[in-house]
Amino acid sequence: MSLPHSSAAVNDEYATGRALPHAAQDRWMRPYRPGPWRVATAALALMLASYLLLAALIMALAGGVSGAAGVLVVGLVVIAGTLRLLRVGVWLSGKGVRQVGYFGTVTVPWGRVTSVRTAQQPVKVLGLPRTVQGQALVVSRRGGQPLRTLVTDHNADFLGRIEAFDIAADAIESWAAQLR
Repeated sequence: MSLPHSSAAVNDEYATGRALPHAAQDRWMRPYRPGPWRVATAALALMLASYLLLAALIMALAGGVSGAAGVLVVGLVVIAGTLRLLRVGVWLSGKGVRQVGYFGTVTVPWGRVTSVRTAQQPVKVLGLPRTVQGQALVVSRRGGQPLRTLVTDHNADFLGRIEAFDIAADAIESWAAQLR
């Protein structure tokens, strides 16, 4: 039994970076998937959180309620931090471009975006202090400084995945060209 449409055609539409006709442009969406480094870090942090929650349960059953409460709070903080880690990146909608960092978020309406381009520059490897020469997506805004670079070919989403970085950069650039 054949399907009425080809999933390959849908994947080709995503690869071009153009918004699909049925995609709601009023929702915030990330134009790329979280990378393996980000997902692996989140998985390890959630595994740590599960051990902490289990330890809190054992401590509470053993009668150490104050210690269990402290371990429970630490476990919940680890879960909240992991969820925030998974949201870090660039998000797009018909309203503008949103750059979500670990500790802050910047939203720029499309009317204030002057250019979105890929540039060769020193970039951090996995957000660590070490820098190497690489590609970064630079978003310039009218009347202000360029946004802090979060999307590079050496960050947690694209390290070792140059093709995925190129596709994501092209998608973000095409959104900017269509909606500016």
